[in-house]
Formats: sequence, C-alpha cells, structure tokens
Amino acid sequence: MNLLEVKGITMQFGGLKAVANFNLNIDKNEIVGLIGPNGAGKTTCFNVIAGEYVPTQGKVFFEGRDITKSRPDQITKLGIARTFQNIRLFKDLTVLENVLIANHLNLQSNIFSATFRLPWYQKEEKIMYERSLQLLDQLKLTQYKNEKASSLPYGLQRRLEIARALATQPKLLLLDEPAAGMNPQESKELMYLIQELRDKFDLTIFMIEHHMPVIMGVCQRILVLDYGVTIAEGTPKEIQSNERVIAAYLGVEHIA
Repeated sequence: MNLLEVKGITMQFGGLKAVANFNLNIDKNEIVGLIGPNGAGKTTCFNVIAGEYVPTQGKVFFEGRDITKSRPDQITKLGIARTFQNIRLFKDLTVLENVLIANHLNLQSNIFSATFRLPWYQKEEKIMYERSLQLLDQLKLTQYKNEKASSLPYGLQRRLEIARALATQPKLLLLDEPAAGMNPQESKELMYLIQELRDKFDLTIFMIEHHMPVIMGVCQRILVLDYGVTIAEGTPKEIQSNERVIAAYLGVEHIA
C-alpha cells in the first residue's frame, strides 16, 4: 500500500483549471520531487494534499484513508506536515517558542489540566520542551533558541520552519521550495539535511523545488507539471533527457 495516493485530482477556479487529472503514488521513505514553470500548479497540488483546498474532482488517500475533505489540522494530526514557499513563522516569538507551539498538536491534556497546571499536563509540557530542544539541536539551531525568529538569516528561518514541521511528528513532509533564497553553500547543506532527515526521522518527503541541483541531487523520482498537466515522470536522469521537459521548463540552452 502506498503511503500517499493522489487519484485524478483536478482543481478549477472559475474558468481556470490550475491542475488537471493529477495522479501520484509515493511509497514510504521515498523522496519525490515536483517541478514545473511558475504557475504550473505545483503549490495547488500541495494545497490539495494538505487540506487547504477541496479538489473539484479526484481523491487523496493517506495510508489508505480518504482525506480529500479533511481539514488541515486533521491532516496534520494524521501525519502530514508542510513548509511554505513564503516562510510562515511566528516572527515575534523566539525560535524555541515556534517549535513548542507545533508540539501542542499532539498534546493529550485538556484545557482544564493546562489552566490549572495539573501534574499530567506538567509532565507533557516537560516532554514537549525536551523534544523541542532536541529538534533545534538536530537542525543546528540551538544557539538561536532565545532569539526572535525574525532575527534569523533567511537560510536559518528555512531550517526553523522545517523544525516546526517536524515537531508535529509527521510521516510525510511536504517541502515547498526549501532552497528558495539560499546561496549555493546553503543549498548544498540543504541537500544533505533532507537526506539526513529522511533517515533519522523515518520520513517520506515530497518536495517542490526550482533549484535543479537540489531536486536532481536528492530525489529518487520527479514529476513535471506544465499548465496543470503532468508531462513527465521518472528518475532525475530520465527527466533531464526528456524533450518535453527541456522545452517546457529547463530550456534547451540550459541542458546543453
């Protein structure tokens, strides 16, 4: 059984068909990429999987369960977390507080025990705190834990957003252009980080990326969208030599 299965997704906004008959199967522990020109419908696919949009047609299954009409918070609880193309941190909160907030998703205590700080809530709170510190250490953010998120350099803000997503304890991580705005050295470090996270956290990763060295360097399979339609799917080597992909996205000169 596939971890994620997307069947015939179509997303229409009025007269605009952003995605047409999109199909996807991802197995556990795979790293799969999604590329295409700007406006091709990539983030729309992510928004459907994450519950931001209910598709016009089609179904989304996670671990065999139909999640097509589930809310984003319900989908996150099931084990799907995401980052965003435009970083969405709580910028006035500290680095540690950003991660702590995400940990609350799996909190078992109710509002009564939290309000009166009953023993079992305090125990959970301690576990959340220790888990958050561990995540910051694994993402090399410990030294910034008491700094405001807005004060971090761009590359570290990206790492913090990934740490916050991991705090929800996902099985599937959706990364929307994680290398955007990064310099070559940061992009190279990101490649190693993605592979490390997959192995360390037993993750499956589905990612959108325009930075070709990153997507070609870490993904086992790549899908290509153009005007909402899947025009190719295959290994990085197959995608690089696909004439439709070259014409629609990479450009003949770039490949040459």
